[in-house]
Amino acid sequence: MRVLGVDPGTATTGYGVVEEVGGELRDLAHGVVTTPPGQPLPLRLQTIYRELRRLVEEWRPTAAAVEELFFSTNVRTAMSVGQARGVVLLALADAGLDVAEYSPLAVKQALTGYGRADKHQMQEMARMLLGLAEIPRPDDAADALAVAICHLHSARMRALEEEA
Repeated sequence: MRVLGVDPGTATTGYGVVEEVGGELRDLAHGVVTTPPGQPLPLRLQTIYRELRRLVEEWRPTAAAVEELFFSTNVRTAMSVGQARGVVLLALADAGLDVAEYSPLAVKQALTGYGRADKHQMQEMARMLLGLAEIPRPDDAADALAVAICHLHSARMRALEEEA
């Protein structure tokens, strides 16, 4: 299974493509889609949409996973991220992918076994699970890889439950 994980944001949207083959996880690609701060919001959202569609074309994932919005105290930021998240969901749906959504707590639980793990613990676990020499950078890309890994673990658990 090949999963495109996405950590949505208006300024920076992280992505990570993870494949599981024979029980081993491989990082095929990771990075960020960035948009200029002074650019009008509709154009920023358009960039996110187009780049995600390009990534789907390039990597041909079988599924996608998106981190759910964590509501912060800054309502304006939350609204902006929510709009980026909507565009992400639209791009993935338009590409015909099954899309799963995970809370930050669920992602942390899946990777570390502890729902309150800090950012460094998450990044280190993603590095270890993917067999990388260094923690993936930037942070948004590492978060997206974690979301993809979470989905792969969840899919494996669902398959085991169906067998039982």
